[in-house]
Amino acid sequence: MSGDLKWNKIFGAALGTAFVILVVQQASGLIYHSAPPEKMGYFVDAPDEAAGAEQAELPPDWGTVLPAADLAAGEAAFARCQACHNAAQGGADGIGPNLFGVVGGPVMHRAGFAYSDAMAKHKAEAPTWGYDQLNSFITAPARYVPGTKMSFAGIRDTQTRINLIAWLRTQGSGGFAIPAPDPARQPGAAAPAEGEAAPVEGAPATEATGETPAVGAAPTTQQTPAAPPAATSAAPPNS
Repeated sequence: MSGDLKWNKIFGAALGTAFVILVVQQASGLIYHSAPPEKMGYFVDAPDEAAGAEQAELPPDWGTVLPAADLAAGEAAFARCQACHNAAQGGADGIGPNLFGVVGGPVMHRAGFAYSDAMAKHKAEAPTWGYDQLNSFITAPARYVPGTKMSFAGIRDTQTRINLIAWLRTQGSGGFAIPAPDPARQPGAAAPAEGEAAPVEGAPATEATGETPAVGAAPTTQQTPAAPPAATSAAPPNS
């Protein structure tokens, strides 16, 4: 008889414990109730890639911006390049090649320097460091020459690049001519649409519009008005 009471006490204690746990859970749920958020996570105000794509930027009008460039600021900008380059005449190569005479000079202009295969491929496509080419390379080296060994991230500020290129021109590249101002590159001109070629550096403008012809476009010819009929027929050539 006493054995049955012992097991009854055990079962009763277990049921009582379970009951207490259930009561505590229900009570804590009422006390610490929290409503679910209307929107999950944190809102990140990021522009839509499709709607906020970067608008194409006009290339600099070198004939206008180079004469007005700040050479002191350009020399200061070159300080960030000095870890790998120098621009002194006769200076030794560093991690990167010496840049004396680089503006307007040939790509891979330093004989004996170990250029990357990517730069050799680029040389076959664009053999000269013109103003546009330097500007594109300094903006984002790895994007302009994919596979380049140059780890520099680039200079995003346009005016800083202009000042730097203007200063580099004073380091052995003074003979590389500054092109005439190009109205197609000046403020107010329409930027080239995506996939459309930008105005070519130094290309002549058309007489009618002042805009640079697109690459591969047939030259525009001006039609000569027909001469009025003569009173008498003209003589044949060499007559």
